[in-house]
Amino acid sequence: MKGLPDYLAHGLKILFVGYNPGERSAVLGHHFAGRGNQFWRLLYEAGLTPRLYDPTEDGMLKELGYGLTNLVPRPSKSSSDLSTAEMREGALELRIKVTRYKPAIVCFLGKEVYRRFAGISAKSGLSYGPVEGADVTQGVLAFVAPNPSGRSTILYADKLAVFIQLQTMVKAQKLRKDKSKALG
Repeated sequence: MKGLPDYLAHGLKILFVGYNPGERSAVLGHHFAGRGNQFWRLLYEAGLTPRLYDPTEDGMLKELGYGLTNLVPRPSKSSSDLSTAEMREGALELRIKVTRYKPAIVCFLGKEVYRRFAGISAKSGLSYGPVEGADVTQGVLAFVAPNPSGRSTILYADKLAVFIQLQTMVKAQKLRKDKSKALG
């Protein structure tokens, strides 16, 4: 089974990072295409997209300033099928991508995705939302959102609240950028 393409560009507003593609997404060839995956609905209902996008339109997110990638490119039924070596290698590759493309915000879709990237333990007390003092790369902010998988036990309303917080953060970034252009 083949992995999914990355959608990357310089200066993205947000780079969304999933754990790895699910089998259905890999078969269909599109990100977050699994039955019950709430990613597209969360983006729309949080005000991050002007309409509800379909997984087949994943490549169009770049037009909005959003990119897509995964910590591990190999598709699997569950993230528990991934090896520690794959996750370690994926974290290194992701750091290279982030350093190269420098998105304003990297949104890790799941606490475990961020933990694997940052090399921190589950005992670290990580919360959803902006990660203060995150070592992503200079000038890039880290944000942790709930995994949008339908398998996640987090209530949809709670997931949506975090995605709304992300949308507020994007708006604040835009205001700062506009203000600095006006002053400069």
